[in-house]
Amino acid sequence: MTYRPALSKLNLNKMKVLANDGISQSGIKALETAGFEVLTTTVAQEQLANFINENKITVLLVRSATTVRKEIIDACPGLKIIGRGGVGMDNIDVDYAKDKGIHVINTPAASSQSVAELVFAHLFGSVRFLHDSNRNMPLDGDTQFKKLKKNYANGVELRGKTLGIVGFGRIGKEVAKIALGVGMKVIATDKEIGKEVITVAFYNGQSIDVEIESVSLEDLLKQSDFVTLHVPAQKEYVIGKKEFDLMKNGAGIVNAARGGVIDEVALIDALDSGKIAFAGLDTFEEEPKPAIKVLMNGRVSLTPHIGAATNEAQDRIGTELAEQISNLLLTKQN
Repeated sequence: MTYRPALSKLNLNKMKVLANDGISQSGIKALETAGFEVLTTTVAQEQLANFINENKITVLLVRSATTVRKEIIDACPGLKIIGRGGVGMDNIDVDYAKDKGIHVINTPAASSQSVAELVFAHLFGSVRFLHDSNRNMPLDGDTQFKKLKKNYANGVELRGKTLGIVGFGRIGKEVAKIALGVGMKVIATDKEIGKEVITVAFYNGQSIDVEIESVSLEDLLKQSDFVTLHVPAQKEYVIGKKEFDLMKNGAGIVNAARGGVIDEVALIDALDSGKIAFAGLDTFEEEPKPAIKVLMNGRVSLTPHIGAATNEAQDRIGTELAEQISNLLLTKQN
C-alpha cells in the first residue's frame, strides 16, 4: 500500500508519534509530510509511560520488542493510537485499549513476503546443512575438508517433497506460492478454510492457479516432509511430543510465527533422537533469551526474530502505518 499525498498537511498541530522500536525512513517521511512530529528514541519499557506523558505523545508505534499492557494504557490518557508494525498483536492489550477509546492498528500484509522468504532460507539452508557447515568450515575447513565434505554429502532437494503449512493466512499463502514455484506439493491445515486456490504470479505477467488441499493437523503431520507454522500465539503448544511422534522420520520443521507454538523441550528430544532431521527457528519460547539447549543444538538453524526485517517490508510497514494514522485522525477531526 502506498502513502497517498492527498492526506498530507493535516491540521494536526504537530501531534507527536513515538516509534519506539524504530520505523523506516519512508514511514518517517510520510508521517512528517502529514504534519506529525516523529520521535525514534528507544525508550526502556519501565520508562515508557513517563516518556509518553512528558512528551505529549499521541501515537505509539511498536514492533515486537515493546509491550503495551493495561498499566501503560491507564497511565497514558493522551494516547489516541497504538500501532504495531507487523501482524501479531500479542504484545498489546488490544481489547483493553479499544475499551479505553484508543485505536489499535497493525500492518498484517506488509511483511508476508519477507517472512515467507525467510522460511525458505531456513529450508534451503537446512536440507544442505548450511547452518552447520557455516559454523564448522571456518574452524576446520583447512584441515578436515574431506571429512566435512563427507559429513554434508547427504543433502536432499525440496522439489517433489510435500510441505505442510499450519495456518493458512496471508503468510501461509505466500509460503505456498514459493513452494509451488520450487516444485513442491503443498497441503495446509486451518480451521477457517476448506479448499483454497492460490495464484502464483510470474515476472512476465503470466500466472497459474493451484488448488490447495486442507487436511487435519494429524494428516498434515503424517504426510509432510517439512512443516512450517504460521499461527498466532497460543495458550497451548501447537506442536508437542504427540505431534512430533506423528511426523515422518527425518522430517524438518520451521517456526517463523510465534515463540511458544512449539514445545522446545520436545523439539530437542525429537532432534537428538533423529526423529526430526532439523528445525529452523526465527522465534523462541524465551525471547529475548532463548534456551541454551536450543541455541547450541547443531540441528537447529537460527535467526533472531527477523521475519519482517527486510528493507522492503519495513518500507511497506512504515507507509501503511502512516496512512492509517492520517486517516484515523483526519476522520476524528472531521
